[in-house]
Amino acid sequence: MQFKEIVGQEAVKQRLLNTVSDNRVSHAQLFLGPEGSGSLALAVAYAQYLSCEDKQPGDSCGVCSSCRKYQKLAHPDLHFSYPFFAKHKDDTALTFIEQWRDALLANPYISLDTWRGYLDAENKQANINIAECHQIIKKLSFKPFESEYKILILWLPEYLDKEGNSLLKIIEEPQPNTLFLLVAQNQDQILNTILSRTQLVKIPGLTYDEIKDHLLAAHHQTEEAAAEIAYLSNGNMTEALAMLQQDNKSYHELFVQWLRYCFGNKGIEVMAFVDQFAKMGRENQKNFLRYGVSFVRECCLLLAGAGNLVHLPAKELDTAQKMSNVLTIDNAQSIITELEKAHYHVERNANPKILFLDVSLQIIRVLITRNVPAGNQYMPN
Repeated sequence: MQFKEIVGQEAVKQRLLNTVSDNRVSHAQLFLGPEGSGSLALAVAYAQYLSCEDKQPGDSCGVCSSCRKYQKLAHPDLHFSYPFFAKHKDDTALTFIEQWRDALLANPYISLDTWRGYLDAENKQANINIAECHQIIKKLSFKPFESEYKILILWLPEYLDKEGNSLLKIIEEPQPNTLFLLVAQNQDQILNTILSRTQLVKIPGLTYDEIKDHLLAAHHQTEEAAAEIAYLSNGNMTEALAMLQQDNKSYHELFVQWLRYCFGNKGIEVMAFVDQFAKMGRENQKNFLRYGVSFVRECCLLLAGAGNLVHLPAKELDTAQKMSNVLTIDNAQSIITELEKAHYHVERNANPKILFLDVSLQIIRVLITRNVPAGNQYMPN
Protein backbone atom coordinates (compact mmCIF):
# COMPACT_ATOMS: atom_id res chain seq x y z
CA MET A 1 0.00 0.00 0.00
CA GLN A 2 1.41 3.39 -1.04
CA PHE A 3 0.22 6.82 0.04
CA LYS A 4 -0.76 7.64 -3.54
CA GLU A 5 -3.32 4.82 -3.50
CA ILE A 6 -5.21 6.36 -0.56
CA VAL A 7 -7.99 8.84 -1.26
CA GLY A 8 -7.47 12.32 0.20
CA GLN A 9 -5.86 12.85 3.64
CA GLU A 10 -3.01 14.90 2.17
CA ALA A 11 -2.29 16.75 5.42
CA VAL A 12 -2.06 13.48 7.39
CA LYS A 13 0.21 11.93 4.75
CA GLN A 14 2.56 14.91 4.93
CA ARG A 15 2.65 14.77 8.72
CA LEU A 16 3.61 11.09 8.60
CA LEU A 17 6.29 11.75 6.00
CA ASN A 18 7.69 14.54 8.15
CA THR A 19 8.09 12.24 11.16
CA VAL A 20 10.46 10.12 9.07
CA SER A 21 12.41 12.96 7.48
CA ASP A 22 12.76 14.72 10.86
CA ASN A 23 13.68 11.46 12.64
CA ARG A 24 10.72 11.83 15.03
CA VAL A 25 9.06 8.43 14.63
CA SER A 26 7.17 7.66 17.83
CA HIS A 27 7.27 4.02 18.91
CA ALA A 28 3.51 3.94 19.74
CA GLN A 29 1.01 5.87 17.63
CA LEU A 30 -2.79 5.88 17.59
CA PHE A 31 -4.38 6.48 14.17
CA LEU A 32 -7.82 7.72 15.22
CA GLY A 33 -10.41 8.24 12.49
CA PRO A 34 -14.04 7.41 11.69
CA GLU A 35 -14.98 4.36 9.67
CA GLY A 36 -14.19 4.81 5.99
CA SER A 37 -11.59 7.54 6.52
CA GLY A 38 -8.70 5.34 5.40
CA SER A 39 -6.93 5.17 8.75
CA LEU A 40 -5.95 1.49 8.37
CA ALA A 41 -4.70 2.08 4.83
CA LEU A 42 -2.64 5.03 6.08
CA ALA A 43 -1.06 2.87 8.79
CA VAL A 44 -0.07 0.22 6.23
CA ALA A 45 1.30 2.85 3.81
CA TYR A 46 3.27 4.46 6.66
CA ALA A 47 4.72 1.09 7.66
CA GLN A 48 5.67 0.39 4.05
CA TYR A 49 7.36 3.79 3.77
CA LEU A 50 9.35 3.21 6.97
CA SER A 51 10.58 -0.14 5.63
CA CYS A 52 11.18 0.97 2.03
CA GLU A 53 14.74 0.50 0.79
CA ASP A 54 14.56 3.46 -1.62
CA LYS A 55 12.33 6.09 -0.05
CA GLN A 56 11.09 8.79 -2.43
CA PRO A 57 10.34 12.37 -1.24
CA GLY A 58 6.59 11.73 -0.99
CA ASP A 59 6.09 7.96 -0.99
CA SER A 60 7.68 4.53 -0.86
CA CYS A 61 9.28 3.38 -4.11
CA GLY A 62 6.86 0.49 -4.64
CA VAL A 63 9.43 -1.70 -6.41
CA CYS A 64 12.10 -2.67 -3.87
CA SER A 65 12.11 -6.08 -2.19
CA SER A 66 10.49 -4.66 0.96
CA CYS A 67 7.70 -2.87 -0.93
CA ARG A 68 6.87 -5.95 -2.99
CA LYS A 69 6.43 -7.95 0.20
CA TYR A 70 4.31 -5.20 1.73
CA GLN A 71 2.08 -5.21 -1.32
CA LYS A 72 1.25 -8.82 -0.46
CA LEU A 73 1.07 -8.01 3.29
CA ALA A 74 3.69 -10.73 3.74
CA HIS A 75 6.75 -8.87 5.01
CA PRO A 76 8.44 -10.77 7.89
CA ASP A 77 8.70 -7.59 9.98
CA LEU A 78 5.05 -6.58 9.49
CA HIS A 79 2.58 -8.04 11.98
CA PHE A 80 -1.17 -7.56 12.34
CA SER A 81 -3.51 -7.91 15.26
CA TYR A 82 -7.29 -7.50 14.92
CA PRO A 83 -10.60 -8.63 16.42
CA PHE A 84 -11.63 -12.14 15.47
CA PHE A 85 -14.30 -14.67 16.35
CA ALA A 86 -12.45 -17.35 18.30
CA LYS A 87 -13.60 -20.95 18.06
CA HIS A 88 -11.02 -22.12 20.58
CA LYS A 89 -9.41 -20.35 23.51
CA ASP A 90 -5.97 -20.69 21.90
CA ASP A 91 -6.98 -19.00 18.63
CA THR A 92 -4.95 -15.89 17.76
CA ALA A 93 -4.83 -13.47 14.84
CA LEU A 94 -2.37 -15.82 13.12
CA THR A 95 -5.14 -18.41 12.92
CA PHE A 96 -6.96 -16.12 10.49
CA ILE A 97 -4.04 -14.39 8.76
CA GLU A 98 -4.84 -15.70 5.26
CA GLN A 99 -8.44 -14.47 5.47
CA TRP A 100 -7.14 -11.14 6.83
CA ARG A 101 -4.75 -10.66 3.91
CA ASP A 102 -7.48 -11.49 1.42
CA ALA A 103 -9.92 -9.08 3.06
CA LEU A 104 -7.49 -6.16 3.39
CA LEU A 105 -6.06 -6.56 -0.12
CA ALA A 106 -9.60 -6.65 -1.53
CA ASN A 107 -10.68 -3.54 0.38
CA PRO A 108 -8.27 -1.31 2.36
CA TYR A 109 -11.38 0.47 3.74
CA ILE A 110 -12.49 -2.73 5.46
CA SER A 111 -15.10 -2.56 8.23
CA LEU A 112 -15.78 -5.05 11.00
CA ASP A 113 -18.95 -6.16 9.17
CA THR A 114 -16.91 -6.82 6.01
CA TRP A 115 -14.31 -8.72 8.05
CA ARG A 116 -17.06 -10.79 9.66
CA GLY A 117 -18.06 -11.94 6.17
CA TYR A 118 -14.64 -13.57 5.69
CA LEU A 119 -15.01 -15.68 8.83
CA ASP A 120 -17.36 -18.28 10.20
CA ALA A 121 -18.54 -15.82 12.83
CA GLU A 122 -21.98 -17.31 13.59
CA ASN A 123 -23.25 -15.33 16.61
CA LYS A 124 -19.87 -14.97 18.29
CA GLN A 125 -18.63 -11.62 19.58
CA ALA A 126 -15.45 -10.21 18.11
CA ASN A 127 -12.59 -9.58 20.53
CA ILE A 128 -8.82 -9.59 20.94
CA ASN A 129 -8.22 -12.29 23.53
CA ILE A 130 -5.48 -12.96 26.07
CA ALA A 131 -3.90 -15.59 23.81
CA GLU A 132 -3.46 -12.91 21.14
CA CYS A 133 -1.91 -10.52 23.68
CA HIS A 134 0.63 -13.20 24.62
CA GLN A 135 1.30 -13.82 20.92
CA ILE A 136 1.97 -10.10 20.38
CA ILE A 137 4.47 -10.04 23.22
CA LYS A 138 6.21 -13.12 21.83
CA LYS A 139 6.41 -11.79 18.25
CA LEU A 140 7.76 -8.42 19.31
CA SER A 141 10.42 -9.79 21.64
CA PHE A 142 12.71 -10.43 18.65
CA LYS A 143 14.77 -7.99 16.63
CA PRO A 144 13.71 -6.96 13.12
CA PHE A 145 14.48 -9.65 10.58
CA GLU A 146 14.99 -7.68 7.35
CA SER A 147 14.00 -4.05 7.78
CA GLU A 148 15.03 -1.28 10.12
CA TYR A 149 11.71 -1.56 11.99
CA LYS A 150 9.52 -4.36 13.30
CA ILE A 151 5.96 -3.03 13.07
CA LEU A 152 2.70 -4.20 14.64
CA ILE A 153 -0.55 -2.75 13.25
CA LEU A 154 -3.32 -3.33 15.78
CA TRP A 155 -6.71 -2.70 14.20
CA LEU A 156 -9.59 -1.72 16.49
CA PRO A 157 -7.94 -1.74 19.94
CA GLU A 158 -11.44 -0.98 21.25
CA TYR A 159 -11.88 -4.76 21.27
CA LEU A 160 -9.07 -5.25 23.77
CA ASP A 161 -10.64 -5.98 27.11
CA LYS A 162 -8.75 -5.74 30.42
CA GLU A 163 -6.38 -8.39 29.01
CA GLY A 164 -4.89 -5.53 27.03
CA ASN A 165 -3.13 -4.37 30.17
CA SER A 166 -0.69 -7.26 29.63
CA LEU A 167 0.68 -5.26 26.67
CA LEU A 168 1.54 -2.17 28.69
CA LYS A 169 5.14 -3.09 29.43
CA ILE A 170 6.04 -3.92 25.83
CA ILE A 171 4.27 -0.78 24.58
CA GLU A 172 6.07 1.40 27.10
CA GLU A 173 9.47 -0.32 26.85
CA PRO A 174 9.62 -2.04 23.45
CA GLN A 175 12.63 -3.61 21.83
CA PRO A 176 14.70 -1.10 19.80
CA ASN A 177 13.11 -0.16 16.46
CA THR A 178 9.77 -1.74 17.35
CA LEU A 179 6.67 0.26 16.42
CA PHE A 180 3.05 -0.06 17.53
CA LEU A 181 0.50 1.48 15.16
CA LEU A 182 -2.98 1.31 16.69
CA VAL A 183 -5.89 2.03 14.36
CA ALA A 184 -9.10 3.01 16.16
CA GLN A 185 -12.51 4.58 15.56
CA ASN A 186 -13.71 5.34 19.09
CA GLN A 187 -11.24 6.84 21.55
CA ASP A 188 -13.64 6.47 24.48
CA GLN A 189 -13.66 2.67 24.17
CA ILE A 190 -9.89 2.23 24.35
CA LEU A 191 -8.27 1.28 27.65
CA ASN A 192 -6.96 4.47 29.25
CA THR A 193 -3.77 2.70 30.23
CA ILE A 194 -3.02 2.06 26.55
CA LEU A 195 -4.33 5.41 25.33
CA SER A 196 -1.99 7.35 27.60
CA ARG A 197 1.03 5.59 26.11
CA THR A 198 0.39 6.51 22.47
CA GLN A 199 0.90 9.55 20.27
CA LEU A 200 -2.35 10.61 18.64
CA VAL A 201 -2.69 10.97 14.86
CA LYS A 202 -6.17 12.38 14.12
CA ILE A 203 -7.66 11.41 10.76
CA PRO A 204 -10.78 13.26 9.55
CA GLY A 205 -13.59 11.84 7.47
CA LEU A 206 -13.29 12.26 3.72
CA THR A 207 -14.94 15.20 1.96
CA TYR A 208 -17.84 15.00 -0.47
CA ASP A 209 -15.56 16.01 -3.38
CA GLU A 210 -12.87 13.46 -2.49
CA ILE A 211 -15.34 10.58 -2.55
CA LYS A 212 -17.11 11.85 -5.68
CA ASP A 213 -13.86 12.33 -7.61
CA HIS A 214 -12.67 8.86 -6.61
CA LEU A 215 -15.92 7.25 -7.77
CA LEU A 216 -15.67 9.06 -11.10
CA ALA A 217 -12.00 8.25 -11.73
CA ALA A 218 -11.56 4.78 -10.23
CA HIS A 219 -15.05 3.28 -10.54
CA HIS A 220 -16.29 5.02 -13.71
CA GLN A 221 -19.56 6.16 -12.20
CA THR A 222 -21.76 8.71 -13.92
CA GLU A 223 -21.69 12.25 -12.58
CA GLU A 224 -25.19 11.81 -11.11
CA ALA A 225 -24.45 8.43 -9.47
CA ALA A 226 -21.11 9.58 -8.04
CA ALA A 227 -22.71 12.72 -6.61
CA GLU A 228 -25.53 10.78 -4.97
CA ILE A 229 -23.27 8.13 -3.43
CA ALA A 230 -20.79 10.76 -2.21
CA TYR A 231 -23.64 12.70 -0.63
CA LEU A 232 -25.22 9.62 0.93
CA SER A 233 -21.98 8.14 2.31
CA ASN A 234 -21.28 11.26 4.39
CA GLY A 235 -17.48 11.02 4.26
CA ASN A 236 -17.37 7.23 4.72
CA MET A 237 -15.55 5.47 1.86
CA THR A 238 -16.55 2.07 3.28
CA GLU A 239 -20.22 2.99 2.83
CA ALA A 240 -19.57 4.49 -0.61
CA LEU A 241 -17.89 1.32 -1.88
CA ALA A 242 -20.66 -0.83 -0.41
CA MET A 243 -23.26 1.24 -2.27
CA LEU A 244 -21.54 0.45 -5.55
CA GLN A 245 -22.59 -3.16 -5.04
CA GLN A 246 -26.28 -2.29 -4.70
CA ASP A 247 -28.61 -2.65 -7.67
CA ASN A 248 -30.46 0.60 -7.15
CA LYS A 249 -28.39 3.63 -6.25
CA SER A 250 -30.80 6.40 -7.25
CA TYR A 251 -33.08 7.22 -4.34
CA HIS A 252 -33.95 10.84 -5.02
CA GLU A 253 -36.95 10.39 -7.33
CA LEU A 254 -38.26 7.50 -5.25
CA PHE A 255 -38.03 9.43 -1.99
CA VAL A 256 -39.61 12.62 -3.32
CA GLN A 257 -42.47 10.72 -4.99
CA TRP A 258 -43.13 8.89 -1.73
CA LEU A 259 -43.35 12.20 0.16
CA ARG A 260 -45.71 13.58 -2.49
CA TYR A 261 -48.05 10.63 -2.10
CA CYS A 262 -47.91 11.00 1.69
CA PHE A 263 -48.62 14.73 1.41
CA GLY A 264 -51.57 14.00 -0.89
CA ASN A 265 -52.76 11.22 1.44
CA LYS A 266 -53.05 8.87 -1.55
CA GLY A 267 -53.57 5.54 0.14
CA ILE A 268 -53.43 3.26 -2.93
CA GLU A 269 -50.21 4.80 -4.22
CA VAL A 270 -48.65 4.74 -0.75
CA MET A 271 -49.45 1.02 -0.42
CA ALA A 272 -47.85 0.38 -3.81
CA PHE A 273 -44.72 2.13 -2.58
CA VAL A 274 -44.76 0.09 0.63
CA ASP A 275 -44.78 -3.09 -1.47
CA GLN A 276 -41.88 -1.73 -3.51
CA PHE A 277 -39.87 -0.87 -0.41
CA ALA A 278 -40.43 -4.34 1.04
CA LYS A 279 -38.78 -5.93 -2.02
CA MET A 280 -35.70 -3.67 -2.08
CA GLY A 281 -33.52 -5.73 0.24
CA ARG A 282 -32.21 -4.65 3.62
CA GLU A 283 -29.11 -2.76 2.43
CA ASN A 284 -31.08 -0.77 -0.14
CA GLN A 285 -33.75 -0.03 2.47
CA LYS A 286 -31.09 1.30 4.84
CA ASN A 287 -29.49 3.40 2.10
CA PHE A 288 -32.89 4.77 1.05
CA LEU A 289 -33.71 5.82 4.61
CA ARG A 290 -30.24 7.27 5.09
CA TYR A 291 -30.72 9.29 1.92
CA GLY A 292 -34.08 10.54 3.18
CA VAL A 293 -32.58 11.69 6.49
CA SER A 294 -29.78 13.55 4.70
CA PHE A 295 -32.10 15.14 2.16
CA VAL A 296 -34.61 16.41 4.73
CA ARG A 297 -31.74 17.81 6.80
CA GLU A 298 -30.67 19.84 3.77
CA CYS A 299 -34.25 21.14 3.57
CA CYS A 300 -33.94 22.18 7.21
CA LEU A 301 -30.85 24.23 6.35
CA LEU A 302 -32.81 26.02 3.63
CA LEU A 303 -35.66 26.68 6.04
CA ALA A 304 -33.20 28.06 8.60
CA GLY A 305 -31.75 30.47 6.03
CA ALA A 306 -28.44 28.62 5.80
CA GLY A 307 -28.58 27.88 2.09
CA ASN A 308 -24.85 28.50 1.77
CA LEU A 309 -24.27 25.30 3.79
CA VAL A 310 -26.45 23.12 1.55
CA HIS A 311 -24.47 20.59 -0.45
CA LEU A 312 -26.80 19.03 -3.03
CA PRO A 313 -26.56 18.34 -6.77
CA ALA A 314 -28.44 20.95 -8.86
CA LYS A 315 -31.49 18.76 -9.54
CA GLU A 316 -31.90 17.80 -5.89
CA LEU A 317 -31.31 21.35 -4.73
CA ASP A 318 -34.16 22.54 -6.92
CA THR A 319 -36.46 19.92 -5.37
CA ALA A 320 -35.34 20.83 -1.86
CA GLN A 321 -36.09 24.51 -2.48
CA LYS A 322 -39.61 23.62 -3.64
CA MET A 323 -40.17 21.33 -0.68
CA SER A 324 -39.07 24.01 1.77
CA ASN A 325 -42.18 25.96 0.72
CA VAL A 326 -44.46 23.30 2.22
CA LEU A 327 -42.30 22.11 5.14
CA THR A 328 -41.60 23.69 8.50
CA ILE A 329 -38.56 22.97 10.61
CA ASP A 330 -40.76 21.20 13.16
CA ASN A 331 -42.41 18.77 10.77
CA ALA A 332 -39.14 18.26 8.86
CA GLN A 333 -37.51 17.27 12.15
CA SER A 334 -40.39 14.91 12.86
CA ILE A 335 -39.92 13.23 9.46
CA ILE A 336 -36.19 12.83 10.19
CA THR A 337 -37.03 11.22 13.53
CA GLU A 338 -39.40 8.72 11.87
CA LEU A 339 -36.83 7.84 9.19
CA GLU A 340 -34.07 7.33 11.77
CA LYS A 341 -36.35 5.08 13.82
CA ALA A 342 -37.15 3.08 10.69
CA HIS A 343 -33.44 2.72 9.89
CA TYR A 344 -32.85 1.41 13.41
CA HIS A 345 -35.58 -1.21 12.99
CA VAL A 346 -34.43 -2.26 9.50
CA GLU A 347 -31.01 -3.02 10.97
CA ARG A 348 -32.77 -5.28 13.47
CA ASN A 349 -34.70 -7.20 10.80
CA ALA A 350 -38.15 -5.71 11.36
CA ASN A 351 -40.87 -6.82 8.94
CA PRO A 352 -40.32 -4.30 6.08
CA LYS A 353 -43.95 -4.18 4.93
CA ILE A 354 -45.29 -3.37 8.38
CA LEU A 355 -42.40 -1.00 9.07
CA PHE A 356 -42.74 1.09 5.90
CA LEU A 357 -46.52 1.21 6.21
CA ASP A 358 -46.14 2.56 9.75
CA VAL A 359 -43.55 5.19 8.80
CA SER A 360 -45.75 6.24 5.85
CA LEU A 361 -48.71 6.76 8.14
CA GLN A 362 -46.56 8.72 10.59
CA ILE A 363 -45.33 11.00 7.79
CA ILE A 364 -48.91 11.50 6.53
CA ARG A 365 -49.90 12.52 10.06
CA VAL A 366 -47.05 15.03 10.23
CA LEU A 367 -47.65 16.51 6.78
CA ILE A 368 -51.46 16.59 6.76
CA THR A 369 -52.40 17.32 10.35
CA ARG A 370 -49.18 19.22 11.20
CA ASN A 371 -49.28 17.15 14.40
CA VAL A 372 -45.69 17.26 15.60
CA PRO A 373 -44.90 14.75 18.38
CA ALA A 374 -43.70 16.20 21.66
CA GLY A 375 -39.95 16.60 21.76
CA ASN A 376 -39.58 17.24 18.03
CA GLN A 377 -40.30 20.95 18.10
CA TYR A 378 -37.54 23.27 16.95
CA MET A 379 -36.31 25.37 19.86
CA PRO A 380 -34.39 28.45 18.63
CA ASN A 381 -31.60 29.83 20.78
